[in-house]
Amino acid sequence: MTIDWGALGAVFAVALGSVAVLTTLFAFGVRELSERVTVKETGGTGTAPAAIATACFAVCAAIVLFGIYLIIA
Repeated sequence: MTIDWGALGAVFAVALGSVAVLTTLFAFGVRELSERVTVKETGGTGTAPAAIATACFAVCAAIVLFGIYLIIA
């Protein structure tokens, strides 16, 4: 049995990068939801932070679904 260290390193790098991007996007989405509440308390509409949060969460969901697709396919 031989281990392809190059392939293992590539998988590790992609997984690490994906986790970093996914975590950052999710945290930014939660931050924007919090910002929406703050804006609404000061009399604003809060539409822009809600839209940004929705986009962040949609990208997170797309990344997760793509990962599941790669596992299944």
